[in-house]
Amino acid sequence: MEEENQVENEEVIEETQAEEVKAEEAPVEEAKEDSKDDRKMYPAKCSECGSDCEVPFEPEEGKPVKCRECFMKSRPKKRFNNNNNNNNRGFDRGPREMHDTKCTKCGKQCQVPFKPTPGKDVLCRECFSNNRN
Repeated sequence: MEEENQVENEEVIEETQAEEVKAEEAPVEEAKEDSKDDRKMYPAKCSECGSDCEVPFEPEEGKPVKCRECFMKSRPKKRFNNNNNNNNRGFDRGPREMHDTKCTKCGKQCQVPFKPTPGKDVLCRECFSNNRN
């Protein structure tokens, strides 16, 4: 009889421990879900399509509110060029306008990507690179 009581007590202890483990795991899962979107959401009506939506800010009278779909549609598209130079900053200026001039150092005819200012020295590519060294 004592053995039966001891076995029952062990079963009860095991069940209690299993329930405690489940209880400890549940809040962790809920906390993970809450951390994904911990911002307070406010009910609103989209000013473009008229659908009811939730936004992460309190809508103000007279200011338009957009649902997620309308907001994504109105965002400007990012443009990427396939050029390997990283100087374009996401836009394409087209080909540079080149200007004919005469190098003030060697006197050779050359082209430069800017309009030469009278009275200022203009160097050809060779003289410019030699001058930098």
